[in-house]
Amino acid sequence: MSDIIHLLPDSVANQIAAGEVIQRPASVIKELVENAIDAEAQEIHVLVTDAGKTCIQVIDDGKGMSETDARLSFERHATSKIREATDLFALRTMGFRGEALASIAAVAEVELKTRPANEELGTRLLIAGSKVESQEAVSCPKGSNFSVKNLFFNVPARRKFLKANSTELSNILNEFERIALVHPEVAFYLYSNDTELFNLPVMPLRQRIMAVFGKKLNQQLLSVEVNTTMVKVTGFVAKPETARKKGAHQYFFVNGRYMRHPYFHKAVMDAYEQLVPVGEQVSYFIYFEVDPANIDVNIHPTKTEIKFENEQAIWQILSAAVKETLGRFNAVPTIDFDTEDMPDIPAFEQTRPIEPPKVHYNTDFNPFKTSSASSYGGGGSYSRPKVEWEGLYSGVEKASKLNGPMEEEPPIEEAWTISDTSQEVADEGREPYLEEAGRATASLYGNEPVMEMGAQHLQFKGRFILTSVKSGLMLIDQHRAHIRVLFDRYISQIRQKQGVSQGVLFPEIVQLPASEAAVLESILDDLAAVGFDLSPLGGGSYAINGIPSGIEGLNPVDLIRNMVHTAMEKGNDVKEEIQTILALTLARAAAIVYGQVLSNDEMSSLVDNLFACPSPNYTPDGRTVLTTIKEEDIEKLFSK
Repeated sequence: MSDIIHLLPDSVANQIAAGEVIQRPASVIKELVENAIDAEAQEIHVLVTDAGKTCIQVIDDGKGMSETDARLSFERHATSKIREATDLFALRTMGFRGEALASIAAVAEVELKTRPANEELGTRLLIAGSKVESQEAVSCPKGSNFSVKNLFFNVPARRKFLKANSTELSNILNEFERIALVHPEVAFYLYSNDTELFNLPVMPLRQRIMAVFGKKLNQQLLSVEVNTTMVKVTGFVAKPETARKKGAHQYFFVNGRYMRHPYFHKAVMDAYEQLVPVGEQVSYFIYFEVDPANIDVNIHPTKTEIKFENEQAIWQILSAAVKETLGRFNAVPTIDFDTEDMPDIPAFEQTRPIEPPKVHYNTDFNPFKTSSASSYGGGGSYSRPKVEWEGLYSGVEKASKLNGPMEEEPPIEEAWTISDTSQEVADEGREPYLEEAGRATASLYGNEPVMEMGAQHLQFKGRFILTSVKSGLMLIDQHRAHIRVLFDRYISQIRQKQGVSQGVLFPEIVQLPASEAAVLESILDDLAAVGFDLSPLGGGSYAINGIPSGIEGLNPVDLIRNMVHTAMEKGNDVKEEIQTILALTLARAAAIVYGQVLSNDEMSSLVDNLFACPSPNYTPDGRTVLTTIKEEDIEKLFSK
């Protein structure tokens, strides 16, 4: 039997490794910027073209590399950070595995210019697909200048599955923000297609956070600080009143490295229990300092997941620190013991005899005695008002004469809202609708009309609309039904660009971080198609000059933020999918809420519009809108 196992060529092995480390242009920027920080750079410039697909350039003023180091840095597992296995448990640098440059060079065309401070000439190195094309001495500034062009040029499948430029740029900005937030002692500059997106000079941490996410955040942050022998926790948490469902800025950093940690996230949210509504999130920026021997950062290729040795103890420390911060800054409800309004509580004295309380009352009060005096007490009497008892029963007498002997009827709860439309009006108004509704729902109910002639609508608990159909009793969820109706309307307006915009008297300003502003730019056309009128003001700010007609009363700033965050979460690039996201988000925000009492006309209009939809049975995200209780099932309930 011939041997079938063989060693992979270095070029193939490097491409496999690149698939783990380099997933998109943002991964390249992360690795190169972290290397620049390890090289003790004070200024780092990042320039991207076409969201990094065409070119990524990272320039730093760090230590630089010699000719030999420049050549060795592109070999796999060549690193200056560790020398033996025990060094893995004492890491204080960002990179250490020696895979980043080798992985980048395996899937791109890389040019490196670097010079250490003690040498007059630097080194220029050209590598493409892991092959060194040239190496020569050049004159260049101190530090390193990496230029990465045509990412995934030799892996067409990987390049094909890159997202749209707006999505990839948003990912780049996210990675850039994470690094900038943890290194305020380093100046960062980011340019996209020759446009400056970030200009972050050296500044304190709180000012760095505001420079990244806006000055408005300054009024929302409370400082956290606790120092124990196990861990030191510092940073900021937001006030409970700033909680929102989407778009909260939540960051954990450990020893200068960004990490994701769902367990610690629960510790922070535990401190906000009963302070924020269920399902809403608050922003936080938490920085841990831990002995490197007590953590393991080598469990994930991108080093964003970190294992702690004492996770449960740190959980308790973190939760207690956040609770103490909320209490110290009066962010939790408290009882105000105002000395002026406090009741007079006498001090207890053992020598004083205990006396029962005395009751004071007017012995001259007589409710049946009439007098001109209107005072109560002081020897006067109470004047009873004269009540017209006969008038209370006048309506009953009239009803008995008109309707004859009254029959006993079951009481009707206040939760029901009953339609009072007359039979004649109902018959006339529903005939054209029945034909259309019967066609629209033929797939579910056959060819018979859905609604019975002259059927009345009832509203139950402010949530469901009940109506009679030939097969039994239909229950319609009013909120979901309105979502179905509004979604079809908005998606039609977007695709036909027929959205009606209503101008606002006082334009509102929405301020977005650079990563969210990049996504907003990609959906501006769709927002305009549905009726939003936005004008850019620069620096991630936009003026809302007009809103879609029919959403009056909603907060347009929160609505735009929600649509941007939903687009970021979905990560879709197909235009139709983005349009669907926008229409669904807008429909959910504008739909009638549970508990809203509807008149008969409103219920009739909603039901008519629902059955005019192509798919009235389900919401766009697949939730049930209506259901029917068959007549035979109702009869079974009363069979005994």
